[in-house]
Amino acid sequence: MTSPFPRLVFFAGLAALLAACAGTPVPDWQMNARTAIERATAAYLEGNTRVEMQEFKQARSEIARTGRTDLLARVELTRCAGRVASLVLEDCTEFEKLRLDAAAPERAYADFLAGRIKAQDIALLPPQHRAVAGATSDTAATAALQNIADPLAQLVAAGVLLRSNRATPAVLTAAVDTASAQGWRRPLLAWLGVQALRAENAGDTVAAEHLRRRIALVQNAANSGQP
Repeated sequence: MTSPFPRLVFFAGLAALLAACAGTPVPDWQMNARTAIERATAAYLEGNTRVEMQEFKQARSEIARTGRTDLLARVELTRCAGRVASLVLEDCTEFEKLRLDAAAPERAYADFLAGRIKAQDIALLPPQHRAVAGATSDTAATAALQNIADPLAQLVAAGVLLRSNRATPAVLTAAVDTASAQGWRRPLLAWLGVQALRAENAGDTVAAEHLRRRIALVQNAANSGQP
């Protein structure tokens, strides 16, 4: 069965390490870890923190069986990326504990998520994020973001732009539209909140009220337990 989140783990190297080589049996830990990571990320985006915590605990347990601290560091980056996509712009603490064991692409990706990627490290990023990281203007960054096909990768890039004070109104619109299309409650509420705040600050009460009604609709659906 094909996963509904085929590119959920979108930074360089992790998918390859969690996938079996063609024609070779897949160790149980690989399948279990990949499934747990996908379920955890999906649960987080849907706003289900309890399930997310359970599934990431399972993923960590499976990877701990291998003694691969470098792989565990990549898993922690996956978790932090989901938070950036949802505008939880906190330090990636668990990754930083493992930074010394992480490879250069993972260290570069962590710096990208934090909004401090170095020019010489942009080539180490996943292809879909290089153009955003290397954009020399807000307009170019917005265009690069709009060209990202993967929904989660696009939301991560949008979160990085907001963190770097480079998010144009078009970035906010793209993020809201993407989260809405996927039915991802957590990032949708976060991005709608930013849009509403900007509308209020600009004195556009009509737009702000419309956005607050959208926020209330999503919140009420979550509170009533609707799927």
